[in-house]
Amino acid sequence: MMKLPENFVTYDEARKAGFIKMKELKEQGARVAGIFCSFVPVEILMAAGAVSASLCASSEQPITAAETKLPRNLCPLIKASYGFALTDTCPYFYFADLIVGETTCDGKTKMFELMNELKETYVMQLPSGRNERALKAWKEEIIALKEKLEDFYGIEITEEDIRQAIRIKNRERRSMLRFMELGKLNPAPISGYEIGTRADSLAFNFDMEERIRLVDERTEEVLRDWEENYKGKPSDRPRILVTGCPNAGVRDKIIKTVEEMGADVVAFDSCSGTREKVELVDENLPVFDALAKKYLNINCSVMSPNTSRMGYIKDMIRDYQADAVIEIILQSCHTYNIEVHFVKRAVEEENIPYLMLETDYSRSDQGQIATRLEALLETLHG
Repeated sequence: MMKLPENFVTYDEARKAGFIKMKELKEQGARVAGIFCSFVPVEILMAAGAVSASLCASSEQPITAAETKLPRNLCPLIKASYGFALTDTCPYFYFADLIVGETTCDGKTKMFELMNELKETYVMQLPSGRNERALKAWKEEIIALKEKLEDFYGIEITEEDIRQAIRIKNRERRSMLRFMELGKLNPAPISGYEIGTRADSLAFNFDMEERIRLVDERTEEVLRDWEENYKGKPSDRPRILVTGCPNAGVRDKIIKTVEEMGADVVAFDSCSGTREKVELVDENLPVFDALAKKYLNINCSVMSPNTSRMGYIKDMIRDYQADAVIEIILQSCHTYNIEVHFVKRAVEEENIPYLMLETDYSRSDQGQIATRLEALLETLHG
């Protein structure tokens, strides 16, 4: 029987539930691979018959433990990731067979060396640009991941296994994108806070068919309510596009706060938002070419240059009728912080306000952030 962590009794109910769920999956013989980033081609993990579990990274709680090994002036997401692993408080790390990382940023790349001392961590070498050489290199990395999983699990992954995984993951992307695009409606039929929290919670439903069913049901429910009660009644609440770093760890501090102040967060250009979902894997190309092309096109700030992100943000401003853009920068996230210059310029070319908030997972700057959000909304209200 699988054992739970020694300090399991001290966990909150949500964390306990996560541990029990993963324990049951493992006892049923499930393969589990922990991942951190949307650049990891989950179709390869799915083709290996493995659950791809997103590892915990959005709480201040384990950061103190992480800082016994990591520098304090490091991105809170990296510190939280390592802290959860170090303290056995993330069920998805605890029960994972191995971790699949990627070289998206220097801090995370070096942290994986420490994580590897806790559990085997396989790191994919992600190119930092988009050209033919980079595409070839990334294709080779995806093939190497497939071979690693075959060796690790003692299995064979066929091309048909990968094609089946591509088809179902594309279906899930379509469903999630349709859900997130509810924000295009006016008035907004669903809060940005719900969009974010529901997307995160669905990621921990490891039955892909059930995940698709659940998100489709919620989308249809929201659409029916909008058609019956809100259609044709535009709202004067400011419409906000949120971009930048992963925001789950600051969702209450920023997303919930600005909505409680009277705005609607209608769109997310972020890792867990629409960014990864707008481009499907081409089901007509050879599988490794198709996966390499799709994943290398993700508009993350680790890519240089990353001009496609600016074009995408402009498209989102128009499609979602955004009145302002809020960019969330996690402290010490240098790639996003430098790219602020280009995002601000792109937003101002659309003649709407731009606000950059640099923060971490603590509550110490909550009052300051609230003041800046209030000032933004006052500007929008004229």
